[in-house]
Amino acid sequence: MADVGEVLMSVLSTIRVPKPGDRVHKDECALSFSSPESEGGLYVCMNSFLGFGSQYVERHHSRCGQRAYLHITRTRKAKEDDNNSGSGHPPKKKPTRLAIGIEGGFDVEQEQYDEDVKVVILPDRQEVTSEDLATMPDVVRERVSLSMSGIMAADSVSHTLQVQQWDGEVRQESRHAADLKQLDNGIKIPPSGWRCEVCDLQENIWMNLTDGKVLCGRRYFDGSGGNNHALLHFQETGYPLAVKLGTITPDGADVYSYDEDDMVLDSKLPEHLAHFGIDMMTMEKTERTMTELEIAVNQRVGEWEVIQESGTTLRPMFGPGLTGMKNLGNSCYLNSVMQVLFTVPDFESKYVSNIAKIIDDAPSDPTQDFKTQVAKLGYGLLSGEYSKPAPDPGNENGASEPRGDQIGIAPRMFKALVGRGHPEFSTNRQQDAQEFLLHFINMVERNCRSGPNPSEAFRFLVEERIVCQESQKAKYTQRVDYIIQLPVPMDQATNTEELQEAERRREEGDSSAPTVRAQIPFTACMAALSEPEILTDFWSSAVQAKTTATKTTRFASFPDHLVIQIKKFTFGLDWVPKKLDVSIDVPDTLDLSALRATGQQPGEELLPEVAPPPLMTPDVEVKGILGSHGNEEDDSLYSPLLSPVLDDSTVSQLCEMGFPLEACRKAVYYTGNTGIDSAMTWIMSHMDDPDFSAPLVLPGCSSGPGTTPTESLSEDHVATIVTMGFSRDQATKALRATSNVLDRAVDWIFSHLDDLESMDVSEGGRSAAESEGGRDPPPGPRVRDGPGKYELFAFISHMGTSTMCGHYVCHIKKDQQWVIFNDQKVCASEKPPKDLGYLYFYRRVAE
Repeated sequence: MADVGEVLMSVLSTIRVPKPGDRVHKDECALSFSSPESEGGLYVCMNSFLGFGSQYVERHHSRCGQRAYLHITRTRKAKEDDNNSGSGHPPKKKPTRLAIGIEGGFDVEQEQYDEDVKVVILPDRQEVTSEDLATMPDVVRERVSLSMSGIMAADSVSHTLQVQQWDGEVRQESRHAADLKQLDNGIKIPPSGWRCEVCDLQENIWMNLTDGKVLCGRRYFDGSGGNNHALLHFQETGYPLAVKLGTITPDGADVYSYDEDDMVLDSKLPEHLAHFGIDMMTMEKTERTMTELEIAVNQRVGEWEVIQESGTTLRPMFGPGLTGMKNLGNSCYLNSVMQVLFTVPDFESKYVSNIAKIIDDAPSDPTQDFKTQVAKLGYGLLSGEYSKPAPDPGNENGASEPRGDQIGIAPRMFKALVGRGHPEFSTNRQQDAQEFLLHFINMVERNCRSGPNPSEAFRFLVEERIVCQESQKAKYTQRVDYIIQLPVPMDQATNTEELQEAERRREEGDSSAPTVRAQIPFTACMAALSEPEILTDFWSSAVQAKTTATKTTRFASFPDHLVIQIKKFTFGLDWVPKKLDVSIDVPDTLDLSALRATGQQPGEELLPEVAPPPLMTPDVEVKGILGSHGNEEDDSLYSPLLSPVLDDSTVSQLCEMGFPLEACRKAVYYTGNTGIDSAMTWIMSHMDDPDFSAPLVLPGCSSGPGTTPTESLSEDHVATIVTMGFSRDQATKALRATSNVLDRAVDWIFSHLDDLESMDVSEGGRSAAESEGGRDPPPGPRVRDGPGKYELFAFISHMGTSTMCGHYVCHIKKDQQWVIFNDQKVCASEKPPKDLGYLYFYRRVAE
């Protein structure tokens, strides 16, 4: 065997020192969930800085020829016993600060490790330690030492993507504090005994710092809190700052800015309080601060204990398909969704069954490859390799009973990849599990243009039937969907008397009033979904005027797997997001056969496909433009260069509500410039149209504004899109719709997948008509269909006040046993709370 110094010298040119901006993967294998703590440790390529577990480092060496790797291994240190705790586990301190990882916040335990680092040279696995380098030539010692120290000192990719600390109490100085106007009205506030001046409430009392008015605070989502009188006072007067009485101490107080809609700092608070006779130095705290209240809400007993089944001792489960996932900081929404998806056979066969081929075909940087990272995650969840009990830090002998926590997997690379470029999923904030599910399905659609597409398991067609009440003529449209959103008719609660009694007691200030959960029958939710919707101000092409219509929604196809979302999250009358605290008796089996669409009925007439009259001002000459668009004798064509005259103020109002510009223009056009209400109605009834955001195309025009003739398209752009798996016709259509701008064309093509499905892309990027002798393409997107009978196999539950906070867990039925997946805890479920779910997953029952 050659001398190790000579070998190092021969590979010295391949050893790099990390520079700023280099991505160093020293915590996780690119192809598995091996880490420095795993058996065999982690090998970091000293050229590309990719990490590989012991089972994949030889593969990387054989593929790229790289020989020098930094081998990192970590072993857990024995945890020092706490003298105050006989069990070795010190009692956890109650959080006093709405924060993570800092003093007073929610505790995040940090494990302690002994670390061993050395250079390993393949294929002979010759090892070089730091001590060995001291005897080597200067040029070798300097380069290798710098590379080793650079890799170890660099922030790993997972570290830079993960928030180590979060503080919910960081408050900014109010812009009103320095020059706050205070009225000289002679009001002096007593040191105790405060009551709301409107309703006599004695809790949650706030004093306006401008006029000294003492009023109650906001009402909370569960009906507790105040009656909104302080907020109403601000809306009437515009006086922005208020202080919560009972939180004033020599160290400060809770100050809220209604104008800035946030808790704020007031650097002149002592001066502002003294104006109304309050001496901060003598005040004592008698009320819970807003932080303490929010911590209490986030630890709300009823919902959290029931959903997590924390009132019973659960039996931990281990093995294939029973792998926990680490919470990376508000990533429980992702954990729950992916646990459920990989119980669907389509996802398992697409990614896990083919993992060997996927890894063999992986690009040079597999951390950025969607298929590789999804396969890695799926294999990690289903293989059972990581479904092992986590070592108990208080018991080095391992004699204690399993606690339910697993070693599990930490989906850092996956989360970074699927969230990249997304304004929400790229952050460490809590997210809506339903929105993430749709986001991931969209990514699967984009990456499965050829070959099996597992998202087809959820894809179905919805038929909407609109009947003009004046002419009784109908219009049928179909759209693709993946989720059924089930409304919650609160007026159908079966325990109305209990709810009213609890509300009455809260309004009377009875702090002992119980929190009563509304009991809503599932049949009432389904009835609310299926009943006809009344459309007012519907523009009927049959009568050429606005009238009333009814819209009925039905299934044009039934998917293999059906996802039902309970619409628990809504907005109150004050537009404050809130969650409906409801219990719904969701069934284990479901028969939706009665909701199958029937299509056009015998003898039923359809609404004519006629748009409203074009909106042109009298001084606009409505005829073709000379050249390719018309001639002097032919005035029957509208030029594509002529734009309709739209009410700009209505368009602007709609845009300010967050709707796409082109959708707003179409809404105003198709409602004949008749005002914001009718335009809004049009938008709400067409939001699910596949061309909702597409440019407005005028009647008689062959193309919309901004389209590009085929002759002027860039062949390079066409070729680029074709290499992504689309046909030439599809690429041409996308480029013409986006003025030959490649980036916009790619975005357009992925947002119009439903339209393009009918062109049927084949493996080679050509349309089926081209590759199979001109066979007619199928009408519409590919969907599976079958009987509408289903059985429940999983559900995701949410705890907390809104989708932006709280916690998600999922329950999955495995071999007739319900299992709860609560991040790293995987246990047999004793009482699955099926009535409190948010997303329900059904699979078709085979007949």
